[in-house]
Amino acid sequence: MHRDEAPLVLGLDIGGTSSRALISDLSGTVLGSGEAAGGNPNSHPADQAVQQIAEAARTALRDVDPAAVRNCVVGMAGVSKMADPQFAELFDRAWSRLGLHCPKHAISDCEVAFAAGTPEPDGTVLIAGTGAIAARIEQHRMTTIVGGHGWLLGDEGSAFWLGREAVRAALRELDRGEPLHGLTAAVRDRLLPDVPDAQRRKLISAVNAAPPIRLAELAPLVTSASDETARDIVRRAAHLLAETAAATRTGGDTSPIVLAGGLVAAGNPVGEALRAELAARGCGETRTAGPGAAGAAWLAALDLTTDPVTLHKRLLG
Repeated sequence: MHRDEAPLVLGLDIGGTSSRALISDLSGTVLGSGEAAGGNPNSHPADQAVQQIAEAARTALRDVDPAAVRNCVVGMAGVSKMADPQFAELFDRAWSRLGLHCPKHAISDCEVAFAAGTPEPDGTVLIAGTGAIAARIEQHRMTTIVGGHGWLLGDEGSAFWLGREAVRAALRELDRGEPLHGLTAAVRDRLLPDVPDAQRRKLISAVNAAPPIRLAELAPLVTSASDETARDIVRRAAHLLAETAAATRTGGDTSPIVLAGGLVAAGNPVGEALRAELAARGCGETRTAGPGAAGAAWLAALDLTTDPVTLHKRLLG
């Protein structure tokens, strides 16, 4: 690479369902992007995870000289796997085959999500999707984690939690001999489409026949319903998520809270209720994370740019 060639940065956002990559110059111009299937090494075999990560990067590099990439940040759910020598060796081999020889920094997806919402160095990030986790960020690095214990031990307020609460509401009505209606009828129709008069035993059996995490697929039934049962579940989810975020903060903290994940997307009632709850608590400014790969690319550029705030605006709006 010529010395006067404009430096580029590569950001990757690696999750359980998708892997995304973005290449940018230091002005914020996006020169390449790529997407592949999930590459979380804790939920996929190591070789498959590395293959998907590399595929996303390879697509982003399609029209870019790899030698021009000066730095890379990989935001990864399951980043602790990078400490496994076998996985690290697989990753390094794939990296070399891409023609990349720049430094690479593997960090938590929480750090990337925070950077995707604000250029500030300190604050809180709350990710509410299939699971739920909050983290305290100091100088762009995660210092404290609250939640993220998984469906069995926690994830209160998550999509899994919403789905489980919807099934529990249906079971309570069946226990009382009441007809299912609204949300609970929708739960019956989803789980037992051919059984109009669901019995509690059949509903319990249907849930237990599938992996527990599949309950997260019922979350849209809650967020799209308008009856009091659904509204109550949404209110409780927002309260639990706010409690998770608040546990990362001390009194009087006015640093930003970045929200990320499917439950905080525009129009989702859980996200709307959560923002209202955080505002009522005086928890500081709430922001919504942009694309994770852009946040990772911005972090990769921090040591190379003299104007990180302007670059953040251009990359993430």
